[in-house]
Amino acid sequence: MKRLERAAEVIRQQAEQVGKLADRLDDNFDRALDILFSCKGRVIVTGMGKSGIVGRKIAATFNSTGTPSMYLHPSEGMHGDLGIVTPDDVVLILSKSGDTDELSQLIPPFKRLGVPIIAIVGNTDSPLARKCDVVLDTGVESEADEFNLVPTTSSTAELVMGDALAIVLLEMRGFSQEDFALRHPGGALGRRLLLKVSDLMHTGDEMPIVRETDLLKDVIVEITSKRLGLALVVDQDGKLAGIYTDGDLRRTVEKGNDFLTKSISAYMGGNPKTIEADALAEKALAIMEKHSITSLAIVDDNDRPTGIVHLHDILKRKVV
Repeated sequence: MKRLERAAEVIRQQAEQVGKLADRLDDNFDRALDILFSCKGRVIVTGMGKSGIVGRKIAATFNSTGTPSMYLHPSEGMHGDLGIVTPDDVVLILSKSGDTDELSQLIPPFKRLGVPIIAIVGNTDSPLARKCDVVLDTGVESEADEFNLVPTTSSTAELVMGDALAIVLLEMRGFSQEDFALRHPGGALGRRLLLKVSDLMHTGDEMPIVRETDLLKDVIVEITSKRLGLALVVDQDGKLAGIYTDGDLRRTVEKGNDFLTKSISAYMGGNPKTIEADALAEKALAIMEKHSITSLAIVDDNDRPTGIVHLHDILKRKVV
């Protein structure tokens, strides 16, 4: 058999067997959800070998979706790390065979603590399954290799069952995009949903501000020194009256008039686009794209400029 054909066969075999898990869901899954949802502590996930690796991923998924969790290595647990488990916790054990010594040794200490034990197990008639409070069946007909030895389909089934628990739990909790972003501040979604204009805007001495009566030559100096490619123009009361940009300067020069000795009010653009300081940077970017501009002014309740946000500042933070 050709390599690509064999790879496709492995994928289809795993997809078919994992799909059968849906038909085996029963009241045990509901019981597991109720126990996990009402947990006042953390979900302690444990498993040995490949199941342990899957357990780490399930714990990570729980943590990122509103269910505090921690992975406990079975051997380390028997040598002191059981101290992380409290009576408020829930234990989630993963095992293909349900007959792993390291996991079986953990059951008595868990029982003494009185914590509920949920098993994701490939053999529901195993010694481990019989000792747990709730059992979720992830048995598969065969692994993907020809010798039926390599934990492949079985570990995929464990992972999918863990994902099913995590997703239903997050929906039970009313978990939102904002909640997800709070747990992923360094990711793309976190930047989109958490980064505000106030985190990026230039304020104070960084702001190029001129008055309507200032001469254009002085405005050019202000634009050059502040390096934002524009100047905000304010009236005698300090309120935002207009804007003058590098592009405006080029258009002014093209007219060929004696412009340097005239006040900026003769050349500035009116009605500059503004945004609130607490608005998301993503919203600022959308406004800039819509109007083909590179900066927005931030004003207070009295229309006085308090900051400027530039397109480059948004792009540097990888909002898109």
